[in-house]
Amino acid sequence: MRGPLGAVIGRYPSSDGSVPIDGGIIRHNRKCRDIAFLVIFIAFWVAMIVNSSFGFNQGNPLRLTYGLDYKGNVCGDRHADPGLRELELRYWLNPNQVYQSGLKDGQLKLENARSICLLDCPIPAEDSLNWVCDYPEGEIRLNMDDWIDRNYDYFEFLTPAMRNSSLQLQGPCYPVLFPSVNVYWSCQYLARVSNLSLKHWQQMGGVNINEDIIIDKSIHKTVNSRSSVLKRYMADIGKSWPVLIVCGGLLPLFLSVIWLLMIRHFVAAMPWITVSLFNILIISVTMFYYLKAGWIGNDAISPIIGVHDPYYHVSARELNHIRAVAVLMTFIMVVAILTSIAIVRRILMATSVLKVAAKVIGEVQALIIFPIIPYLMLAIFYMFWISAALHLFSSGQVVQNKCNSNCCAYDLVSKSVNCDRCCGYSIHYTPHIAIAIFFHLFGCYWATQFFIASSSTVIAGSVASYYWARGETSPEIPFLPVFSSMKRLLRYSLGSVALGSLIVSFVESIRFILESIRRKMKIGGTTPDSWYGKAAFYSSRGCLRGIEWTIKSVNRNAYIMIAITGKSFCRASAIATELIMNNILRIGRVNVIGDVILFLGKLCVSLSSAVFAFLMLDTHKYRSAHNKISSPLFPVLVCWGLGYVVATLFFGVVEMSIDTIILSFCQDSEEHQGTAQYAPPLLIETLNDQNEMQRLTQ
Repeated sequence: MRGPLGAVIGRYPSSDGSVPIDGGIIRHNRKCRDIAFLVIFIAFWVAMIVNSSFGFNQGNPLRLTYGLDYKGNVCGDRHADPGLRELELRYWLNPNQVYQSGLKDGQLKLENARSICLLDCPIPAEDSLNWVCDYPEGEIRLNMDDWIDRNYDYFEFLTPAMRNSSLQLQGPCYPVLFPSVNVYWSCQYLARVSNLSLKHWQQMGGVNINEDIIIDKSIHKTVNSRSSVLKRYMADIGKSWPVLIVCGGLLPLFLSVIWLLMIRHFVAAMPWITVSLFNILIISVTMFYYLKAGWIGNDAISPIIGVHDPYYHVSARELNHIRAVAVLMTFIMVVAILTSIAIVRRILMATSVLKVAAKVIGEVQALIIFPIIPYLMLAIFYMFWISAALHLFSSGQVVQNKCNSNCCAYDLVSKSVNCDRCCGYSIHYTPHIAIAIFFHLFGCYWATQFFIASSSTVIAGSVASYYWARGETSPEIPFLPVFSSMKRLLRYSLGSVALGSLIVSFVESIRFILESIRRKMKIGGTTPDSWYGKAAFYSSRGCLRGIEWTIKSVNRNAYIMIAITGKSFCRASAIATELIMNNILRIGRVNVIGDVILFLGKLCVSLSSAVFAFLMLDTHKYRSAHNKISSPLFPVLVCWGLGYVVATLFFGVVEMSIDTIILSFCQDSEEHQGTAQYAPPLLIETLNDQNEMQRLTQ
């Protein structure tokens, strides 16, 4: 049998007539709960630091954007040998090797073709033959700056043996016969050989050059591979860090505080404003995707960097992904608009519910400021986490390939043609790196849920203090309820919060894994053929979503009871569930409509972040040069997600205020035979008015 909550947290006598001896908040029967899970959480943080240290030690984010040369150096790496600062473009020297790598039965892979790093993609000369020579070393007495100033050409300094080797396409100098364009920092050949340059090459006695569309497709296939696209998406996040700070951090902070202030002063109009603004924003985001997909205007994303022939187009997976998201957003937009129209008649109900939160925010004004504390903690964590993620994704080991193909090339140091160890380099990813990345992703979700849960518990404790004190607060110390609630959380309930956030993260991870398996089975055509198999296959997906939603709902109410009673997570969940089931008709639909409006409000903040991210990414800085992003897709989605997390922290003030007041009111009514004793007059008038309750529950 539960004891009265008035004696647990409040400043007034409980129902049994006892009076608190210290005149303040009573910590009745409180002690540290779920300590084992707090220890697990601390151990998890230690493991996160160790895991991230591995990434910082082994990773190099430059690998996500730029390719490797034939020596295993990352293009653009100033610490390479030779120094490749600003030499960011990978160029394949031997066109015949590129051609052979594109053949179906060819033994040579493009990664083993000889490539170097350049400042720009070379083009054939109009009246002579241009050359691109290997890095200067050995007898070539040029430094890298002189080599660049000479457009990578020192053919005139070659000995007769070197010239003969170059005419056999074995270096150290190679002819520029095909034009090339910068496609994601790789010089992609255009299968249009320069007739004048080819004529000069043939007159000099050069070997036969293979001319075919294969020479174009070979490089395009490598640049457009799934792994390359994923690396570029991760690199986009690193390049757009100013956008993440502004649109994923500062903008949602500002908008969330504005929303809370408007709830305080314009509560009657806020549901209408929220629904209208949501529809406008989701239409705007969809239109931006249409623009980048090229379906509206001429602003489609292009894989070509810099000035190029406007009649030459290169396809890219990024454009297909943008178009797929545009189709998805169209569907979501239609459903969202129809849903918002359907709930118009329920908005008056939401207004009544939000009045409760507005009253609490007006009395405990520190609640508007408090979410800044977990916001700053999450901001520091996300900066560390994103930096570590970029290093983890690029933490493979650079190893030389094993190949049996003909890759002979002239070695300037040994002064001879070398056919040994002439294979190229690639980045080798071991299975433990995949495990480290998955652990890092899980850690992000658990930490996010932990900070949100901690914030919710503090808010619930503050609102409960306000309720069980009959709606009175200290005007001299307006932050007292919040500080007291924070103190109780840090002293007694961190383990319970760690357990609740772990359960949500664990269920979400299982759902993510099963969803990945389902997609692979669907792509591979191995889905069940029988009716029962298909039913189980698709229903399991819905069941997991339902379980996830239920656990999140139970957790939120459990945090309220943890803040009020100081019980363990499991015990608090049981108390909260019993209260809800006993009063489901009184609070069920009130909570549903209120949660819908709050959810739309969170989406408004996150969609605003997405819109401004689109606008920032559309500036010249992110459309050219080395800061060019391959696609706005990932940066916009990250800003969208960060905006939603920030909005969740601040909107939790309203959300937890409503839930805490309702649960406290139900408990108060149960303790006092259906008549709430601790509820302040305005709350009694709002929640216990017979006409109002009848209208809310019908």
